Amino acid sequence: MELIKIEHLGISFDSRTKKKEKVKILQDINLSIEEGEVIALVGESGCGKTTLGKTIVGLYPPSEGVISYKGKDITKLNKKEYMDYRLGVQMVHQDSFAALNPNRTIFQSLSMPLLQNHIAKNKKEAEDILREYFTEVGLTPPEQFLYKYPHQLSGGQRQRILLARALSVKPRVIVADEPVSMVDVSLRIALIDLMTRMNQKYRISFVYITHDLATARYVAKDGRLAVMYLGRIVELNNIREAIDNPRHPYFKALIAAVPSDIGRGKSEMKDLPLRSLDMPSVNNPPTGCSFHTRCPYYQERCEKETPKLREFEGGMIACHFAEEIP
Repeated sequence: MELIKIEHLGISFDSRTKKKEKVKILQDINLSIEEGEVIALVGESGCGKTTLGKTIVGLYPPSEGVISYKGKDITKLNKKEYMDYRLGVQMVHQDSFAALNPNRTIFQSLSMPLLQNHIAKNKKEAEDILREYFTEVGLTPPEQFLYKYPHQLSGGQRQRILLARALSVKPRVIVADEPVSMVDVSLRIALIDLMTRMNQKYRISFVYITHDLATARYVAKDGRLAVMYLGRIVELNNIREAIDNPRHPYFKALIAAVPSDIGRGKSEMKDLPLRSLDMPSVNNPPTGCSFHTRCPYYQERCEKETPKLREFEGGMIACHFAEEIP
């Protein structure tokens, strides 16, 4: 079942430097999210990953294109349908401290949406629901965490609380924005395993936003990978095929940037297959293919014509010369 369909999505914000001008952050995004699917969304900082995630959960309205939830345009939902969408699509933020009100206890913060949306009839019922999900995410005994303030908990504990908050409203889709980047390395696998278990147990779809290919491959081992560059998806494929056989020149460079033979005394950085290491500004992106200023396979057509995301060897790629790239 297709839960979310994104068609020709564009997001523009007001320019900070030039009045009355718009900066295009996302352009012509096309993506679908199936029930129970895990999609890893990767790319450099500033490529638009988080903006796309926030648009999926309804925090930013589309400037262009359409986002559909269960087959209906989210801008045309009635009140009941809109509440179903807002509860059904949840986000787990990167900064767990900023995502929780420092002046409220965990119970006060997490019980509010349960009471407001009539998921719980009273505080006692809200507490019972939260106890169940705290146990589910490994925060035991729950009473040890429910009535503490965010600053009294560790980063890993706060991140589990954010996941419990998302789960408590019984979502269909969770957008996880770099959820493990601010916790200790020793806790990352535990949190990733927790998300995998939630995906399998409740059939929750995950959009996992990251710049870390290792965690992307682990989280979405049976899912898909979407590669973003300067506000566009440039490659989309089954994650194993994408990482083992990258097709887009940008993704080839990302794979090459991962050090090999770590821990064997041979770790070394390869020379990246790029014309330039400098990422263009989103305020003044290149014409045509936005990657052409850095692409080693650049031809004149790349500067003049923007490549469309098209089918190629079982996946999707936005490159004019994909067939010619070794």
